[in-house]
Amino acid sequence: MAIAIQKITLDRSRDIAFDKLVLSQSNVRRIKHGLSIEELADDIERRGLLQSLNVRPVLNADGAESGRFEVPAGGRRYRALALLVKRKKLVKTAPVPCIVRDANSPILAEEDSLAENVRRMDLHPLDQFRAFRALLEKGQCEEEIAARFFVTPAVVRQRLRLITVSEKLLSVYEEDGMRLDQLMAFSISDDHARQEQVWDTVANSHNREPHLIRRMLTEKTVRASDYRVRFAGLDAYVAAGGRIMRDLFAPDDGGWLEDVAILDRLVQEKLAAAAEAIRAEGWKWVETALAFPWNHKRGFQTIEATPVPLSGDEAARIEALQIEREAIEAEYAQADELPDAVNARLGEIEVEIETLEARPVIYDPADISRAGVFVSPDTDGTLMVERGFVRPEDLRQQVDEGDQASGDPDGQSDREPGEEHPAAAGKAQNPTSTGEEPEEDGLKPLPDRLLTELSAWRTLALRDAFALNPHIAVTELLHTLVRSLYWMVPGADSLEADVRDISLPVLSSDLPGSIPAQALKRRKAEWQRELPEDDDALWHWLDRLDETSRQALLAHCLSFGINALYDRAMPQGRISPRMIDERLARAGRLATVLQLDLVEAGWQPTVDNYLGRVTKTRILEAVREARGDEAADRIAYLKKPDMAQEAERLLEGSGWLPVALRTPASVDKPTDVPVADIAAE
Repeated sequence: MAIAIQKITLDRSRDIAFDKLVLSQSNVRRIKHGLSIEELADDIERRGLLQSLNVRPVLNADGAESGRFEVPAGGRRYRALALLVKRKKLVKTAPVPCIVRDANSPILAEEDSLAENVRRMDLHPLDQFRAFRALLEKGQCEEEIAARFFVTPAVVRQRLRLITVSEKLLSVYEEDGMRLDQLMAFSISDDHARQEQVWDTVANSHNREPHLIRRMLTEKTVRASDYRVRFAGLDAYVAAGGRIMRDLFAPDDGGWLEDVAILDRLVQEKLAAAAEAIRAEGWKWVETALAFPWNHKRGFQTIEATPVPLSGDEAARIEALQIEREAIEAEYAQADELPDAVNARLGEIEVEIETLEARPVIYDPADISRAGVFVSPDTDGTLMVERGFVRPEDLRQQVDEGDQASGDPDGQSDREPGEEHPAAAGKAQNPTSTGEEPEEDGLKPLPDRLLTELSAWRTLALRDAFALNPHIAVTELLHTLVRSLYWMVPGADSLEADVRDISLPVLSSDLPGSIPAQALKRRKAEWQRELPEDDDALWHWLDRLDETSRQALLAHCLSFGINALYDRAMPQGRISPRMIDERLARAGRLATVLQLDLVEAGWQPTVDNYLGRVTKTRILEAVREARGDEAADRIAYLKKPDMAQEAERLLEGSGWLPVALRTPASVDKPTDVPVADIAAE
């Protein structure tokens, strides 16, 4: 026998005058949350009531309907309507659409109220983002959308920005494969291909944090806070057609500059213009660079300059300022704390005194004609001009001219009998000056200084990669601590756990301005801006820091202890060959797990950093590995200087690295080259 299916009977709907409605005590919502009653009232005033109230008849003492109705579900809408009545926007007898529940219903009023709030499903954020875009496409501006949905225009811009993310990634987010904060990180870039490439990289990684996604998407850009940007000027960059990548969801210090070529051109043009103005002062030479190596003034002699004396007015002004400062200090000598205005005035006095005492200098015209100037952007974005340096060859020329002018054409007047003139001695010691090349010695070991310079490059790049991977940083820290505490293994570690900032004693000229050096410098400055100066404040700040930022800061601090340097072992020294081998082996393992690539870090072979400092056999070996036998054979007949220059041209963009800079291919079976083998290259 067929079973009859009981049909659902819906409660009837009707319009009820507002003054016949009362708020039910059965309404479960007690806490104010979400859109305010005032905002809801404004919305109802503009678009009307979109959802009916759920009401029940109020019974009198006899159990009969009294003609009034209570509202257990829809309390916020009821309050908004009451506010509109109070504002005279709605008459109190206005009919209100209501769903009327039977007074004798077995469903409790509290249950209706709870169900209406619990059973509702919030709109998926992606649906909201797309709805905002649809409104924009239909003619509403961002300000109108913001006003109608009671959010700020910035929130609307953020939501609209999220829709610019690749559809593939939006689908991943829609299927809960990605968090909202991760999607927000991808919105920093408009390049969908790059967005998808980064997601493919991090999707199967243990680290998908937004800061890593942002860092990967901006790795080929320049921060607006970079000293080069401050030097060239952000307005000039924009005027030249440069694009700026902005992050609408986090502080970005002005964003990231995408067109690095435009920025470099503006920097070089501004440097060239500054150099031209300085050259007009009469200097023999003016040298410009984006960043000079730290020891670029070594071997130069400085000429003396005379400070411009203070004028009478300037001296009087300094004296008046000092008297004012002493009077203020005497007045507040017993005060625990200076008033803000007084403290500010003391600061102004100090600045003015320093400005007056920082005197310009005057150089002798004769000295200017033999000396030169270094011009470069300073780290704060200002122009740094270093005047008055005499090159070694100009010093020798001056000595030779002085000897000849004194009647000593051979330049022997101040030397012992038989002692050779320094210039002649230098010429005799340089076989290439006679047109003859020294005998090449095949694959003889690389010079210790060159090995140290190469390992300094690798160390700095390794620090940058290490600081970007908190997981590996913590692993390496624990590994070092366990070795020290449990195994008590002596030796030089690739991570000093104190942590000491391991200095790099020998640097190649291209290292200070390199990608890893600039990245480490920028990262240090970014953290410096955030760190409190007070010790207690610092502890509490660290304690409240979110876990992702704590790990990033830990990795950053530990990175300064990374030591992948090659040191020459001394017979009675504290570092033995075994310790150096162990250090480089552990550094090799770190390089492998971090997938360190010195080519991506910006190293490429040049005459200065490698080719001009190794034998011809090694030069040919490098060209043969990178470009093949034919290319090596074409330069085999050249003399050493010409061969090095031509090899630099051939190796440009090849990605070739010397063994000392190559990253081992396997974590389980490291292929690091022991020190003895590196030295025998």
